[in-house]
Amino acid sequence: MQHTFHLHSTAERIDLCLFTSPQETRHPLTRTGEATWSITLDLPEGQRYAYRAHGPYDPANNQWFDPAKLLVDPHARELDAPFTYSPRLSTYGEDTADIVPRAILTPPLTAPPPPRLFQPGGLIYELNVRGFTMRHPDVLPEQRGTLAALAHPAIVAHLQKLGVATVELMPITAWIDERHLGTLGLTNAWGYNPVVPMALDPRLVPGGVAELVATVAALRDAGIGTILDLVFNHTGESDIHGPTLSFRGYDPEAYATTADGTLINDTGTGNTLATGRPHIRALILDTLRHFARAGVDGFRFDLAPILARDPGFDPQAPLFTDLAADPHLASRLMIAEPWDIGPGGYQLGQFPDTWLEWNDRYRDDVRRFWRGDGAAGTLATRVAGSSDLFSGAATRSVNFLAAHDGFTLADTLAHAHRHNHANGEHNRDGHADEIAWNHGTEGATDDPAIRASRDASARALLAILFASKGTPMLTAGDEFSRSQHGNNNAYAQDNATTWIDWTARDTDLEAFVAALSAFRRGTPLADPAWLAAADWRDLSDRPMTPERWADAQGFVLRLPMATETLVLRIDRPNARVTLSRATLLESRP
Repeated sequence: MQHTFHLHSTAERIDLCLFTSPQETRHPLTRTGEATWSITLDLPEGQRYAYRAHGPYDPANNQWFDPAKLLVDPHARELDAPFTYSPRLSTYGEDTADIVPRAILTPPLTAPPPPRLFQPGGLIYELNVRGFTMRHPDVLPEQRGTLAALAHPAIVAHLQKLGVATVELMPITAWIDERHLGTLGLTNAWGYNPVVPMALDPRLVPGGVAELVATVAALRDAGIGTILDLVFNHTGESDIHGPTLSFRGYDPEAYATTADGTLINDTGTGNTLATGRPHIRALILDTLRHFARAGVDGFRFDLAPILARDPGFDPQAPLFTDLAADPHLASRLMIAEPWDIGPGGYQLGQFPDTWLEWNDRYRDDVRRFWRGDGAAGTLATRVAGSSDLFSGAATRSVNFLAAHDGFTLADTLAHAHRHNHANGEHNRDGHADEIAWNHGTEGATDDPAIRASRDASARALLAILFASKGTPMLTAGDEFSRSQHGNNNAYAQDNATTWIDWTARDTDLEAFVAALSAFRRGTPLADPAWLAAADWRDLSDRPMTPERWADAQGFVLRLPMATETLVLRIDRPNARVTLSRATLLESRP
């Protein structure tokens, strides 16, 4: 097959390195512009390749050229091995050909994306591919922990039972462990430390692009969409002490820097991709088109304000315009995690009108109310779609009680404080101020009264979630009381802490969640315009007034349907939430 390799680089020379084990053959690229290089060769499908870059090595001025470093193609779609950290990766002059994976030359996907299956209002189910299937008793041992396992009939049946409209997959692109984890005997379990944007991780997707296409198609056949969680805010090359694996070695302009060349760290990971630069924006668009052609319905963007930083957040950023105009991407669903740690990094409600956004205010306010220190009026605003944050009838809020980052739902109700000692950071990592409570004792307990109280709270919170206007998101395992034993930052726990125990499920709670989901699908709750018909009452069934809202310990919400009224009653004093249908009542004053 004839293939043209393109690269944006400020190097003095770029070599394409072809590998036919154990031989390495180098072909110099031709400079085609001020910072563009290319070469066209006839090569077989499956050819292993990488790059080497020549130029000045001057880290103080953000120049890291070192021809001893093997560099992964930023457009790679498949790799022949996972990334493995070594101090040699950041040592000048140390050849890394034996420890850096090669890209595998694969033909591009060319079919147009299928129509989008998932629609806002349906249930999003966030899951970690490895942790979700590693301990599933019905999945073959050799398939556990892989993307293909999601197409297993037992997995599909569970998703259908819950009424999942789309799975949201935590990163499946190839990542490298943070350099401090090895000395602690830990590995990255979440994947939020990628190196190049579209290369699939061989540990999760050993069958490469074909496995991705087949799994997405199998889920689609079952009526389930797929959303990919992607990281375009930083790479695993980290800060000035990090490894040289790709961008750092050939294109210093890929990373955002201050005027004196210092790496900007709006991510907390040591570097920030310069998404405002045209060649980085083009790479992001190429990545999204590739995955859209694989059949995915949309994308969730980690630390999404960085997509629109140059350097401050711009709600009219060129990338947003490009996405809206692209014939392959305009129909895909975009979801923002609307915060980063840079200046002005909290941008909830500020993304384009066609995007959904993770709403952490929903999580916090629902938890706070049920814990006993939140206002009923604030809760009502969240239940009604957070109109204070999102304008228009069709709210863009993704409502959730818990996500991968933070306590699980069960741990929210069993731990007042984080317990992250196993991460090796002296319990300093993770969010220190979770809105959580332990119902009388910290952690697991055999006390039947405490267990019953926690179960009642879980059911109340879940009922509120499924009754709220917006798009509900459930994190895998929260439907059956999955615990991480109080670890609210389990990114480094690739073990039983994050591997779901399918044999210890709370099947009663699981059935309750399935019933809530089915109830929601048969009511106006999934209709984004339901607020116009809402009738708000106090717990004595009187029309709400500002004075009654101020003192309320709950409320009753009535939504008229064709021949019935949908009734949501939130009653904190009696620790009950009820969601029901009633025969239409006569008009009320």
